[in-house]
Amino acid sequence: MKAALIQQRYYGSKAATIAATVERIAEAAAKGAELLILQELHQSEYFCQCEDTKYFDYAAAYEEDVAFWSGVAEEYGIVLVSSLFEERAPGLYHNTAVVFERDGSVAGRYRKMHIPDDPGYYEKFYFTPGDMGFEPIDTSVGRLGVLVCWDQWYPEAARIMALKGAEVLIYPTAIGYLECPEDRYDELCEKENTEEERRKMRDAWIAVQRGHAVANGLPVLTVNRVGTEKDPSGVLGGIRFWGHSFAFGPQGETLAMAEEEEATLLIELDRKAGAEVRKIWPFLRDRRIESYRCLLKRFCDGSGSGSD
Repeated sequence: MKAALIQQRYYGSKAATIAATVERIAEAAAKGAELLILQELHQSEYFCQCEDTKYFDYAAAYEEDVAFWSGVAEEYGIVLVSSLFEERAPGLYHNTAVVFERDGSVAGRYRKMHIPDDPGYYEKFYFTPGDMGFEPIDTSVGRLGVLVCWDQWYPEAARIMALKGAEVLIYPTAIGYLECPEDRYDELCEKENTEEERRKMRDAWIAVQRGHAVANGLPVLTVNRVGTEKDPSGVLGGIRFWGHSFAFGPQGETLAMAEEEEATLLIELDRKAGAEVRKIWPFLRDRRIESYRCLLKRFCDGSGSGSD
């Protein structure tokens, strides 16, 4: 199975960004890509850098967006993983991945479960945590374990997807380096923006997801955005998204990795490779499930419900 990961920048408007995305989809489909994966919130700028109620208006077009990307999937005969801003009801919004089948039908949805609230990533203001659980989505190219961005730091999410039969783990994401405001460059800001600190952050992001591939014997496909986007509030300098979209095989082997620039990664995936790896490394067989109750606690200090 051939997959394509589309890493791109925001083009200044929804229309221009979508046009660039569709052009890349057409090129990848022409080269035989069957599974196309787009980055987190790929239609717009990453608006979570500040808290502003005007951005909730973006979610009003959710049903129109679903219809549009359905048409794209059908036109090019691809399985498409999108990332959309969903208005479920007035005052209730989700960061939602919608997966389309080759005929344009909706194969399934996943609402982002883990929601960050950090400088430049004020997502708790916008998104309600998902309530659909960790459920793989069945498609014509396999069973997809679709998660979103902040979910990638949680091995529990990857494990549950694997235990429910996912054949590949997929992460649309938006992450990068916080830029210092032009009028402020204090000691903390300087420390967080050294090349060494930036490298450590990016390497940690790559390493944790590579670990998901190894621990679960599954390929991991992650698509990040690129480009610098200013904080519209002016409080922060903005985010320079670091790109580096990648694909790891079920033993953590690097199948492809982008740099910090727009790119379309084409990857050949062997859907049987994970099953073969699990015969050699039977991690699922040796799990001591009777000893994991502590995972149901916030912290294993003896307080709260459950037992060790």
